[in-house]
Amino acid sequence: MIGEDERNGGLGRKLVAEMNELTLARHGGLALDNAARNRSLIGRGESIAALRKDTVGAGDSAIVIAAGPSVRRRDPLKAIIESGYDGAIVATESSMAYCLRNGVVPDLVVTLDPHATRIVRWFGDRSLSRERLAADDYFSRQDMDPAFADEVRANEQMLALLDAHGRDIRIALSTSSSDAVVNRALETDMRVYWWNPMLDDPDDPESMTAQLQRDNGLPCMNAGGNVGTACWMMAGAVLGRNHVALVGVDFSYYDDTPYLNTQYYREAVALVGEENLDSLYIRIHNPYLDAWFYTDPAYMWYRECFLELAADPEWHTYNCTEGGILFGDGIDFVPLADFLGRFAGEQSRRTTLKG
Repeated sequence: MIGEDERNGGLGRKLVAEMNELTLARHGGLALDNAARNRSLIGRGESIAALRKDTVGAGDSAIVIAAGPSVRRRDPLKAIIESGYDGAIVATESSMAYCLRNGVVPDLVVTLDPHATRIVRWFGDRSLSRERLAADDYFSRQDMDPAFADEVRANEQMLALLDAHGRDIRIALSTSSSDAVVNRALETDMRVYWWNPMLDDPDDPESMTAQLQRDNGLPCMNAGGNVGTACWMMAGAVLGRNHVALVGVDFSYYDDTPYLNTQYYREAVALVGEENLDSLYIRIHNPYLDAWFYTDPAYMWYRECFLELAADPEWHTYNCTEGGILFGDGIDFVPLADFLGRFAGEQSRRTTLKG
């Protein structure tokens, strides 16, 4: 039984303190296995260090586009396109379909998660079948891209979009990525830039991270456990932009979202039962919006990691998500219109896709 003192997110808050170890135990071995397999393919790309010499967007700013629920509700690309913004667009792989469907070719796409079958869905999965869809409601169940209401059609669309425009896209491809993701990136001629995720302490010679660096010699980056934070790190630490905005980085759900539509709902039910879900989900008031959101232990951990990284950064961070729970020291929580008013150019260089 869940005690009264653990309700209203009490158990979830306790789990946040253990998320680093839980995540490493769940994904660390798979990440190393994927990296070992990908070692033979490194020659088909470059190191992310090469991005520092590349022209990636104009000016001294970047916008990170992630796939949080605020994207569906606020449609930030509309404002970005209309403003004529010509700085770098850095997109999570999960927001790539949203970008391409709206005529925007991201300057850089970032991928991190080692999952064997799910992440490739953002690239278009040639092996997708209705039988697989029936066995896994991960995408259709969530409060995310509404195009996934028809998953077969969405997959066919993404296959066509990336087949047509992959050659125009740079991808920061983590060595932890699955063979399905790597093969899809290579077959569509995406311009690959490899990097190692920081899994644990790189200064410990016995750590997984140190092992990765010894094996492939690639740079290692602290991604804060998630691809949205990885994009932010790429924009600031790799591309060297001094002003980095975030959209779609919610790390939470709108308060009216049913638990069923959250990412880790199945795992949460398996852990505590349907009747005890209030003990896992944590409610947070956003004072900038005077609105309530709720989150789970994984997203709460992502938030804490981000705030730790943002406490003393070398670049300025603007959260223009206009939703969610990412606020605190080192982050200006401002409307997207304010950021665009300051950094958008007079003419848009965004590529309008045909067909």
